[in-house]
Parts: sequence; C-alpha cells; structure tokens
Amino acid sequence: MRKDIAFRTQDGVTLRGWHYLPDGLSGKAPVVVMAHGFSAVKEMYLDRFAEVFANAGLGALVFDNRNFGASDGEPRQEIDPWMQVRDYRDAITFAETLSETDTANIGVWGSSYSGGHVLVVGATDRRVQCVVAQVPLISGHRNARRLIRADHIAPSLAMFDADRRARYAGEKPATIAVVAESSEPCALPTPDSFAWFTETGRTRAPSWRGEVTLQSVEMFTAWGSRRAIAFSQLQQL
Repeated sequence: MRKDIAFRTQDGVTLRGWHYLPDGLSGKAPVVVMAHGFSAVKEMYLDRFAEVFANAGLGALVFDNRNFGASDGEPRQEIDPWMQVRDYRDAITFAETLSETDTANIGVWGSSYSGGHVLVVGATDRRVQCVVAQVPLISGHRNARRLIRADHIAPSLAMFDADRRARYAGEKPATIAVVAESSEPCALPTPDSFAWFTETGRTRAPSWRGEVTLQSVEMFTAWGSRRAIAFSQLQQL
C-alpha cells in the first residue's frame, strides 16, 4: 500500500514523497527512510525498492530531496549535501510520528551520493538501527579527480569562484548539465551516467530536469563520508 506524504523540515521546507506499508498490516512495522542520489528524483526506481521492502514486511518512507522533484526548496536544482543529511534526520522524525512505525526499528537507505549521506546519518543519529549504502560516495574530491580531466581542473575552480562572486552580487546561480554527450561540460561525464539518466528520465521521471547549480558540483568536490565511517567504528569500541 502506498500513499502520498508531505512533511516540513526544521527550517520550514516542505518535502514530499510516498509512504509504503505492507498489505494487511495490523500493527507497527520497521521503516526504511529513503532518498535518491545526485540530482535524481523518487520516480527513478525508488518505488521498485520500496515495493520490495513492503512485500518483505517493512514500511518505507520515500521522499524527494529538497529543491528537486515534488519537494519545495530554493534554489531549485541545488544539492547541498549537509542539508540533505539534515533532511534525512527530519524524515526520520516524521516517520516516528506515524502510527504504523515501529520506532525502535528505523533504517536508512541511500544510493551513490545519498549512499554516502546515510553513512553520515547512521554515524550521527542514534535512532538509526540499520544502514544500507548502495555504491556510496566516500570521497567527492577523489571522485572529482577521476571524473575531471587534469587540464580542466583549474578552469573548473575558476568557474566555481566566478559563480560565488556572481551569487554574492545577487545574480542567479549558474547551472551545469548533469550528463552530456561527447565532451560537453557536465557534472557526471561518463557514458553509463548519460545512458542511465537520459533513459530513466525519459521513461519514468518527467520531473527530472537534467541540470544542477554549479555550486552543487563545488560542494560535491568537498564532500565525503570517510570520517563518518571512522566515527561509527569508534562508537562501537
């Protein structure tokens, strides 16, 4: 069973998504809180994962990240990883308010960028009992070094600086394509990224816009979850 849900974050942004429950549930169920990775929206196969969880007797709370899809937030198409981590925690709090939630058994699920996010959430939020991180981002810096050609690094840094100055002056945020053909500038310059995003966006997610703010890419290069893993290990000693 699936129903639409909406909840407000602590800073007043409304996030929207779906709440899945096992058919015939008569009491409470463990719940998995889920959001998508870099620029993706919930229609890009999160429903398939949530359906499997529900068929296995789990609840699932699926939401679009702020500034994307059905969720509110400005500037549109901006990915702030720290804000997304905070939103996961607010989604957990919302899940706790639902009468069907077994609050002693809450897990988080993420993929790629959000796979790194849930490692941070699991390391810092004691309410989380289970973390599933599918192909998680561990180091945005190292990923960027692999994705960006060496001769393009300095121009990219100059673009970040110019965008910051422009935003400070009140101009609109600069944007960049998520994926692109050939050697056109984009955030994820790999053939498999192009194939997945364009096909999935066309067939399943018309709300996916295919661009992010340039500052999203800058924040990506500085983001990582390695320290969260180390912190989590220390907590277990």
